Amino acid sequence: MKVGVVGLGLIGGSMAKAVKKKTDHEVIGWDASETIRYSALLMEAVHGFMDNGNPKDCDIVIIGLYPQLTVDYIKEHAKDFKKGAVVVDVAGVKRLVCRQVQEVAAEHGFNFVGAHPMAGVERSGFTYSTADMFNNATLIVTPYTGTDIGMMNALSMFFKKLGFARLQVATDAEHDQMIAYTSQLAHVVSSAYIKSELSPNFKGFSAGSFHDMTRVAKLNENMWTELFLANGDFLADEVDALCERMQAYSRAIRAKDAETLRKLLKDGKERRLAVDEIKEFD
Repeated sequence: MKVGVVGLGLIGGSMAKAVKKKTDHEVIGWDASETIRYSALLMEAVHGFMDNGNPKDCDIVIIGLYPQLTVDYIKEHAKDFKKGAVVVDVAGVKRLVCRQVQEVAAEHGFNFVGAHPMAGVERSGFTYSTADMFNNATLIVTPYTGTDIGMMNALSMFFKKLGFARLQVATDAEHDQMIAYTSQLAHVVSSAYIKSELSPNFKGFSAGSFHDMTRVAKLNENMWTELFLANGDFLADEVDALCERMQAYSRAIRAKDAETLRKLLKDGKERRLAVDEIKEFD
């Protein structure tokens, strides 16, 4: 089987490396950057490259581009996809992509499935991609209603060969709402937290919490700006709700209201203990 990977950044590069290392499939890559293409070839992450990004003859095409670039690529190459090919985007938001390409896929005879790997590091780019990035990770998939079950089963087996332990099925809206909370909000908080005037003086005053809170502040501001704005409704709601909860702590501390503060802390601890009881994999 011929697998195309478009966009050889952190996730796309890891996809290409994982397919090449863990399967017998032919990996045909593409990236707009000649430097990245050269690096991918030197590191043997791909067998070869598409002709100017054309996905023809590929049975599976994994698109690792920013959300709007993903939509643009699919529309530009709609006529080039092999009939019956499976096209999978791995962007961090799903509504913006899925709702613009459903009719395009149906019209041109290829299958489209939105996906989002729950894996990564705080760095970005091909340099940090690895073949083992997805070991034991979850892949969220957002298939359209009526998507062929047989095709989804085959796709599940393909991704499990890359290391994924589980596929989580969701609608595009369910995905975006949950990701606003579990991922995007954490990046907003980390970015805001590190801006304290005290942050340069942390050395010797942290047992690890400071690093845990600020790790993901080392983000790619261009990518995350697009992701945040594409999911602005859900993310702004989460930011506002967090600010309200934080104000409750501030009021209790300023008022030296030990009873209220103790209850707030206890409620948070109990919620965290309840989360501990939830098994990641059924």
